Amino acid sequence: MNPKDGGSDHGKIVVKIDPDLEELIPGYLQNRMNDVHDVQVLLNNADFDSIQRMGHTMKGSGGGYGFDFISAIGFALEDGAKEKDANKIQNSLNDLCDFLERVEVVYQEEKF
Repeated sequence: MNPKDGGSDHGKIVVKIDPDLEELIPGYLQNRMNDVHDVQVLLNNADFDSIQRMGHTMKGSGGGYGFDFISAIGFALEDGAKEKDANKIQNSLNDLCDFLERVEVVYQEEKF
């Protein structure tokens, strides 16, 4: 999944989120930014087991908050850690950082 595909306007990545989650989203996104730093430190220490756990957690949480791309990044981190593939992990971190810098949250009820 590529955040540059669709939903992008002037470099922003627009993600529509249920208004019921509005109070939680800023903290969730800040925690993911903290994860970028934490995973970088773990990668520098070749702690692939911890990266795998963090990726697994991210994979599970992203969709629940409406951020499917974050779930995809979590999957890639988990997979890269299993393979001990530092390049794959670094690329995933770069993608996550890019997404977090460009994401614009729009709170909107889903219409059926």
